[in-house]
Amino acid sequence: MKIVVQRVLSASVSIDHKIVSEIKKGYLLLVGVGPGDTTDDVQRLVSSVLKMRIFPDTEGKMQYSIGEIHGEILVVSQFTLLANFAKGNRPSFHDAAKPEVAKPLFEAFVEGLRLQLGPKISTGVFGADMQVSLCNDGPVTIILE
Repeated sequence: MKIVVQRVLSASVSIDHKIVSEIKKGYLLLVGVGPGDTTDDVQRLVSSVLKMRIFPDTEGKMQYSIGEIHGEILVVSQFTLLANFAKGNRPSFHDAAKPEVAKPLFEAFVEGLRLQLGPKISTGVFGADMQVSLCNDGPVTIILE
């Protein structure tokens, strides 16, 4: 799995010009699932996301986790994170899991976050053509694998 974590002041997902999910302060997570990924990977990454301390204290030092600031998370599936350009200029997506493998792992990842943070977790629509808007805070962007 590959996850791009963006610390945001706000983020939203739209489909056909209609907002389907939105959050205020927290994380926008772009999640790509590979064919060899497992539920162990899901659990490890859920823990990493929840334990990261990338929100600033009063001195600007990254000190607080998502739970400590009562933040929200917007999770968006993004198979293009696993694009491979080894054979030219057109991406290959052989390193991305097929939807029938990726969707259950993506849903398990979202459920793992919900077990810890409850209703503060929103998602895009798996496999849909989405438009993602965000106000990156910092900017702070972290890649987890």
